[in-house]
Amino acid sequence: MLVRSFFAPADLKKIMVETPKGLRLHIGLFGKRNAGKSSLINALTNQKISIVSEVAGTTTDPVEKACELAPIGPVVFIDTAGVDDVGALGLARVERTRAVLEWVDIALVVANARDFDECESDLVEHLRKLGTPAVLVINKSDLHPADEAFMTRMRAYGIPVVLTDAETKAGIADLRKAIIDLAANRIPKDRALVGDLVQAGDTVVLVTPIDTGAPKGRLILPQVQAIRELLDAHAKCLVVQQDRVAESIAELRHPPKLVMADSQVIMDVAAQTPEDIPLTTFSIQMAYSKADVIEMARGTAALASLEDGDRVLICETCSHHPQKDDIGRIKIPRWLRQKTGKDLQIEVAVGKDFPVDLTPYKVLIQCGGCVVTRRHMLMRLRAAHAQNVPMTNYGLTISYLQGVLERVLLCHPEALKAYRDALTK
Repeated sequence: MLVRSFFAPADLKKIMVETPKGLRLHIGLFGKRNAGKSSLINALTNQKISIVSEVAGTTTDPVEKACELAPIGPVVFIDTAGVDDVGALGLARVERTRAVLEWVDIALVVANARDFDECESDLVEHLRKLGTPAVLVINKSDLHPADEAFMTRMRAYGIPVVLTDAETKAGIADLRKAIIDLAANRIPKDRALVGDLVQAGDTVVLVTPIDTGAPKGRLILPQVQAIRELLDAHAKCLVVQQDRVAESIAELRHPPKLVMADSQVIMDVAAQTPEDIPLTTFSIQMAYSKADVIEMARGTAALASLEDGDRVLICETCSHHPQKDDIGRIKIPRWLRQKTGKDLQIEVAVGKDFPVDLTPYKVLIQCGGCVVTRRHMLMRLRAAHAQNVPMTNYGLTISYLQGVLERVLLCHPEALKAYRDALTK
């Protein structure tokens, strides 16, 4: 089951008609305090969406601003605290800024010609190591002109360099073009959630239970995304609850090409779905779309070797209000203990905070990540792999605990093989 996001009623219409943040290009601005990052966001968007002040350190935490950037479309600008902040609180802000640096799609390193130093050099070098597309923005160019020698040094970094002045909007068109070029040429296209598994005319049964955790008046994001992709593919979708699966399949003239279910009801749905009809879950498809389903299937095998005292970290990327039978905090821990019979130490990390040191944990169980980008999910998977800590996700975990994992992985044969191979090691 995927983590559900909850919103105030006043926000409901806006959320249902706008592109979710997890499907938007994320553009982060990084640099020293008072480099003009907030002013640049306002200039790029032609809106006053960031607070601007001459007082250094106005932005204290990463602030996300969802907007449209033509011709790219829906994006999120992330305004960050200065990397030169000082003091105990300032250093904590710097750490939050550097955390954002790990997962943005495009980074704008904002500096000026007067005091460019190792702060900006370190940012550029770190982005190079991460493989993050970046632009070096030499801002306040009217106040601090850049001579040719300085520009030669900047071009040596090997990334686009743009001279701007946010106050007069000089160079903003050039910066916008540099961002557009990176988005077109350096950003991989999103993977489909379900569209890769169907063709025009196919019928897909979507099983979406309406329980106490379902958002009032709407479906959760992956369900909406699946419906949209099926419509885009000119396929047909039949949306039912889990008590109507067998009946719905029987009423179809031809068997469905695929049954896609909420993970929490997968065992019930599997019992109603003939073996010759492919079966998967929304969360497993999220592992394919947002991360690496092969690597996560491999990580699922670690659940079979849990022992008393092992620490398990459940990672949620949103900060929804816990429900009385919450999937991450209640159900998965309960099912894990029942399946393994072990005394496990289960912890939960919420939101975009992700532990730097993962080595204390035997396995990480990640939510579907519907509110974050694919790059964000891959960052987490990369960190886990680097520290040799297996990572799986909610859908793979629940399918394993319910005894149907091998069946639902038939849609992803390489992932099934990775899981089987990991079990035998």
